[in-house]
Amino acid sequence: MARLILQRIGFALITMVLVSLLAFAGTEALPGDSCTAYLGRDATPEGLRICREKRQENRPWYEKYAEWAGGMVRGDFGTSMNNDRSINEIVGPRLRNTAMLAFFASIIGIPLAIFLGVIAGLYRDKMPDIITSITALVGMTLPEFVTGTLLIYLFSIKLDWFPAVAALRTNAAWGDILSTIALPVMTLVLVMTAHILRMVRTSVIDVMASDFVQMARLKGVPYWQIVFKHVLPNALLPSIPVIALTIAWLIGGLVVIEQVFNYPGLGREMLNAIFLRDIPVVLAIAMLLAGVYVIVNLISDLLTLLLDPKLRTMRT
Repeated sequence: MARLILQRIGFALITMVLVSLLAFAGTEALPGDSCTAYLGRDATPEGLRICREKRQENRPWYEKYAEWAGGMVRGDFGTSMNNDRSINEIVGPRLRNTAMLAFFASIIGIPLAIFLGVIAGLYRDKMPDIITSITALVGMTLPEFVTGTLLIYLFSIKLDWFPAVAALRTNAAWGDILSTIALPVMTLVLVMTAHILRMVRTSVIDVMASDFVQMARLKGVPYWQIVFKHVLPNALLPSIPVIALTIAWLIGGLVVIEQVFNYPGLGREMLNAIFLRDIPVVLAIAMLLAGVYVIVNLISDLLTLLLDPKLRTMRT
């Protein structure tokens, strides 16, 4: 068991190293450089030369990578090339905003998806299953920007319940914050619930058809005792990786949602940094998103190892 856990942690560390190399190589391969984007129409050969010397753009890539990676390990992502501010100061508030969206969407969406998935699985091919499955299919099919636009039209324009633009104010009260982020959270809940619901439904159906459940029925075990003591624990276990991937997507896949609602999160900051060719900011956000993805999946793997008796007894 300990060996399996160490293997998972080792794979996670190797993944982060590979991601850092790929991200750095990708930014190095982009045409032009940050000085070209920074100077814009005012760029002259002499100005570009001075800018590149000041920012040490002419160094070999491996020297720049070693300096950047070393600082990242220490928690220092460097300085923005666009405004000479610390990247930690730029990214920190955006990360907090994105994490807040993901948190509220998760605490609403995950329990809701599990509940609806269990109901759909227990009432297979009946009205609750049909309604739930159709709703999930629509949620999985519609792009996020379409769902967000429809919610804005309904709840902001027609009903005037929530603001259409999720612009957070500094030191705003919690009531104002929740009202502001309501529509982005609703959009995320609709999307994430559909994916988790389908997985939970399939797992419940498979477990209900298993031999040990049929044996329990033949022995006269009460139906709801079978559901809570046998079906749910075995059905939810395969759903852990899907839930983990959904949470990772919530952190890293909010670019569209943040653009639709003009929300000041990591996704919008990433797009702005790419437009300005602010490579240090792009790399910092890329590594943060990759880190969240790897950590969430590592936690998922460890939970699966701890909860699955078959994996606990494996010998490698």
